[in-house]
Amino acid sequence: MEEIISSLRPGTVVVLGIPSDVNSSYARGASDAPARIRQILVSGSTNYCCEDGTDLEGDPRFRDIGDIELGPVADFHSQVEETLAALLDRGARVLTLGGDHAVTVPVLRAYHKKYEDLSILHLDAHPDLYDEYGGSRSSHACTFARVMEEGLATRLVQVGIRAGTPHQSEQAKRFGVETIEMRDWWPGRSMDLRGPVYVSLDMDVLDPGFAPGVSHPEPGGPSSRDVLGLIRSIKAPVVGADVVELNPGRDSSDVTAMAAVKFMKELACRMLAGWPAASTG
Repeated sequence: MEEIISSLRPGTVVVLGIPSDVNSSYARGASDAPARIRQILVSGSTNYCCEDGTDLEGDPRFRDIGDIELGPVADFHSQVEETLAALLDRGARVLTLGGDHAVTVPVLRAYHKKYEDLSILHLDAHPDLYDEYGGSRSSHACTFARVMEEGLATRLVQVGIRAGTPHQSEQAKRFGVETIEMRDWWPGRSMDLRGPVYVSLDMDVLDPGFAPGVSHPEPGGPSSRDVLGLIRSIKAPVVGADVVELNPGRDSSDVTAMAAVKFMKELACRMLAGWPAASTG
């Protein structure tokens, strides 16, 4: 991995898998997601092209460097943080494939060291703001409580929320989280995001009709097109992103995996915006 990182050019959008679901609270399986996303991408069922016409397969600014090889659970967070820090030091923008949502915490620890004024757009059915869940403060249900108490972002905007609890509402007030519940969201609603922006996309933000392959499906969510429109609406520079919580074992005909591939491509193209096209000659 060190050799790969040292070969990266500044401005490269790097795809990195973090196949961990050790902090899932209900059903394991999200650790299989990075491999399944890649299988779909090269299956011939789809291609590397984005809706703006960018062909990621032929773009030298886009590179998939595989999965991080995770060591013991005790070393998990430090290992991820160190890898992300090395990538960011090379001037890369990292698109992480989870894994459960807990992988976002060490990723954002590395991002905070480089971007102290980071804004986060969090797309999810759940706030993930529990102080602890099931006796664990590292649960994927606690991700953004850890992010905010550590001061890893200056602004957190959550969109699509429809399964909050009174405790999490109090946590949102405590941390100054801007929550746009699904009942209050509509296509085209402005979030006035200013850069740099990190997008964290939990696949269960989608209505289960569009994404059955998740561990915590929650009815009443947006469509795939709604989420794509939201990604395209971001005007500020997107410096990083993750796509998490796909559970291939619960998927139906790869419907959710296909959506994850689509989001990965469109996020990558959005992250490339603002970087000059590299010469292929």
